[in-house]
Parts: sequence; C-alpha cells; structure tokens
Amino acid sequence: MPPDVPAAVSWLRERSDVRTPETRADEWWRPDRHGPPAGERAAAAGASPSSPVPFWALMGLTGVMLFSPQNYVPALAPFRPALVTAGAGIAAYAFDSWSRGRRLVEWTRPMKLIVALILWAAATVPLSIWPGGSVAVVTDAYLKAVVIFWLLSGVIGTKERLRQAAWLLTAMALGLGLFAVYNYATGEVFQSSAQERVLGNMASLTRNPNDLALMINLLVPLTVALFLGERPGLKRHLLLAAIGIEVSTVGLTYSRAGALTLGVIVLLYLWKLRGRPERSWLLGLVAALLLALPLVPASYFERLSTIASVDADRTGSSQERWSDMVIAAKIVAANPVVGAGIGMNTLAMREARGTGWAPVHNVYLEHAVDLGLPGLALFLLLLYSCLTLSRAAQRRYAELGWGRTRLLAEGLEISLIAYAVAAMFHPVSYHPYFYYMAGLALASWKIARGRANAEVPA
Repeated sequence: MPPDVPAAVSWLRERSDVRTPETRADEWWRPDRHGPPAGERAAAAGASPSSPVPFWALMGLTGVMLFSPQNYVPALAPFRPALVTAGAGIAAYAFDSWSRGRRLVEWTRPMKLIVALILWAAATVPLSIWPGGSVAVVTDAYLKAVVIFWLLSGVIGTKERLRQAAWLLTAMALGLGLFAVYNYATGEVFQSSAQERVLGNMASLTRNPNDLALMINLLVPLTVALFLGERPGLKRHLLLAAIGIEVSTVGLTYSRAGALTLGVIVLLYLWKLRGRPERSWLLGLVAALLLALPLVPASYFERLSTIASVDADRTGSSQERWSDMVIAAKIVAANPVVGAGIGMNTLAMREARGTGWAPVHNVYLEHAVDLGLPGLALFLLLLYSCLTLSRAAQRRYAELGWGRTRLLAEGLEISLIAYAVAAMFHPVSYHPYFYYMAGLALASWKIARGRANAEVPA
C-alpha cells in the first residue's frame, strides 16, 4: 500500500458522517466537527499572516482599561482613548478578515452561548424593574465585554501571538502591582476597622482592592506559565520577581476573596505539576510563602479568619454579604424565570431588604436575580464550554510537542477556575474579567484546532 493511502483514508474517515465510537469520543469537544471554513484552513496551513494592527489595538485597549491614562493626563479625556483603541481594533480586524476571506464571526459554542445570553437579556427587558437601566447595562457595559471576547478569540491566531499577549499581560500585572506597592508605601490606602487596604490605580477595573485582587489573580497563572516555560536566564528571574510582586499585591489588598482565590491557584498548580519536573519551583514558592508568614501583620490573619467564621467579622461586611445572598436566593425563588432585568439586582435587593444600594456580591446570584434561572444556566454552560476547550487545547499541544504553549493553555484553564471561585464573592457579572480570560482560552483552542486542520492532507 502506498505510504500516502493511510493518511488519505484517515482524512476521509474524519470527514465522514459515519464515525467510529472512538472518533466521536475524541472529537466531542469540537463546536464544528468539520473544522473552520476553507479560507481559515488555508491560513492555518501557511497562508498570508494576519495583520498585527488589530492585535496591538486590542493590547492598547487592555492597557487603557487597566490603567486609565486619561485620569492621569486630563488632556487625553476628550479623545476617549478606550473608544479610539476599540474602534481601531474592530475596524482593523474587520478589514483584515475581509481581505483574507475569513468570517468576521466564527460561531463556536461559546460565541453561540454569549449571543443566546444577550438575546435572553433583551427578551427580558420589557419585564425589567427599570427597562431603560437594563438597556444601558447591555449596550454600555456588557457589549463591551463581549466585543473584547470576540476580538481576543479572533485576533490571537498563532502560538507566537498568544505568548506575546501573555508577556504583555504579565507586564501590565506587574505595573498594577507596582502601583499598589507605591500607594501602600506612600499611604494611599483607606482605613477599614483598623485595617489598611491598599488602593489600586485610577482605573475603574483595578482601583477597588477587591477588584485589583481579582484582576491580579486572573493574570498570575499566565505569569507562572511563562516562568515554567522559560529557559534559565534573565527573563526567568524577571518572571519570578513578577510572581512575587503579584502575590504581594493580593496580600496588600486584604481581600478575603483574593486570598482564597490565590490559595486555589496554588492548589491547582500543585495538582497539575505533580510528577513533573516543574513541581520543584512551585514547592519552593510555597516554602517561601510559609517562611514569610511571620512578616504578615496579625490583622491580615484576623481578616482571613472571618472566611470560616462569619460572625467574627468586626466590620460587619461578612454578615451583610451572607444576609444578601439569602435575600437574593429568596428573590430567585419568587421569580425564577424572568428575573428583575439585566443589571437590576441592586434595585431588587434594595426593594427586598428595604435599605442600601449594594448589589449581591456573587456572580451566580447576580445572573439568577437579573435573568432568572435560564440566564444562570446559559452562563454556567458558557463557563463550562470555555474550560472544556482549554483542556482540549492542552491535549492537542501535548501531541504537537508545544510544551510552552501547553503551559499557557494550562494557565488559562486555571485562570478560568480561579474566576469560578472568585465569582462567589464579586458582583462583576457584566465586566470584562471573565470575558477576557474566556476569549484567550477560545483563541488558544482555535490555534490548536487550526494546527490540526493544517495537517489534514489536501
């Protein structure tokens, strides 16, 4: 039998509607079993590379979101840096896709779930507590997060660009950490029951200590992945220093959710790296953290102790948030299908508790109160789908021998799990935190899938 016959038979079997149980089991994770369109397969096989303009515009938008330069240089405010960079990214990506004959939107499972979530939110607007407010949440906040997800999943199309994005995000995380350390050293903190909690920078996504801890925790796995995949040298030392600053920043925020999420990240890496040579680095990091415990103020441990003992919190925030979760659950039980309308959980909570304008600090309950159980189900399916694709990408990278890229896909999976844990304590359902990591995870899977299609015989 000629040597190219088995490859052709394998290709025909993959494209056939009659599949063996083994083939179906291997490909259950594919949103589109037949792969991307011909133009995208050609691109994966070595056609003209995509333009770098959309990528750099997207990274510029990320920097604007995390640092808000217009708040430091007021002269930039009239130019609306976020709108300009986002518009440039969308226009450049649309032109690049058109010129290369590629689809502007690829209907992967996560994208279908996001569109379904938007359509459900739109359908519930007429029944919202405040229809105009729900429309504003969709058009002003949520669609921005969705656009970022769409751009990330389309712009990052090669393993080199994925790695470049990880380096840039690590640099931004380091910048956020240095901002926080500087603020702590200069007294830019706010007092909370004799506890000094560091402030972030002037950006809305990272100024609040809890939000800063969440953002840093989502980026820590990318820094760890770069560190584990880097050869000994200056870059590895810089990455190790970045990890130290990021971990210290989470501690300075005095965020209980941040500490718990960071602990989950450490445990996940201990499990992932078991039996692998890289585990020695993680064990060394854990040992360093244990040695540093005597330097940690007693007030920090006192605050963390309230995680297990709600009544011990002298500030009353733990008791208040637990009470809010109970109230939110009762709201969902009373209106399980439609909800109060997207973004309206704050109004629903005030009406139920009779005072205060605080939202429920739980992403899952936010979705349920706002969009009912159907909205929560769609979000859970979206989260699970992104986790599934990140694991599929890791398996494919392992087959290809792309060790460093596999580490990045592994880091993205850990970031998504970290978000799933942190989501129990944050009111950030329609913010970009999750959608940024989900977009990167989908991009990673599409790179792996594109490589698989590039290897199909013509």
